[in-house]
Amino acid sequence: MSTTPGADPGNTPQSSLSGGFGPAGGPPGGQAIPPGPAGPVTTPAAAGGAVPPGIGPAAVTVGSYQNYADAQRAVDYLSDNGFPVQHSAIIGTDLRLVETVTGRLTIWRAALAGVASGAWFGLFFGLILGIFTNVNWFGVIIATVLIGAAWGAIFGAIAHAATGGRRDFSSRSSLQASRYDVTVQADTADQARHMLVQMNWRASGAS
Repeated sequence: MSTTPGADPGNTPQSSLSGGFGPAGGPPGGQAIPPGPAGPVTTPAAAGGAVPPGIGPAAVTVGSYQNYADAQRAVDYLSDNGFPVQHSAIIGTDLRLVETVTGRLTIWRAALAGVASGAWFGLFFGLILGIFTNVNWFGVIIATVLIGAAWGAIFGAIAHAATGGRRDFSSRSSLQASRYDVTVQADTADQARHMLVQMNWRASGAS
């Protein structure tokens, strides 16, 4: 068996473009990317290398906004007025991960959160069982809600205790950008700009 000079047969070569990312182009350690303003973020590898229509080389920026809500409102206005929004895109630049701490987390609070989630699951399971029973339907639902709440509290407390005090706070994470650009194809850019100017006039109260 021949080997390439200078190669280590015991190691698998790695791409120099991995950049420290995990499997399939994901973040280190295989952790999920927090969702952005419009929902879950799709990585380039997961998208199969396809480029969305609005961000190709022929895309033109027709509006820049400081927050996602304004950019979304602009695209919604274009859509409401018959513009072909399937050829547009909202592009966020200078992305940053923001983790907002919502409070201190103790075993009791983790158990209380588990009670709520467990009760909802118990209610769902009880409604399903209620379809196949003809006696004491409310009793079945109450019993499943109580059982679900109890198990939810137990699992919530155990899960928090397993962290060993390394994360005694609750939080939520999101991706934010410093600017959001609305882009369209070059042949429809003038139409989009004209419509956005009309939107701004109406928002300012001008007739």
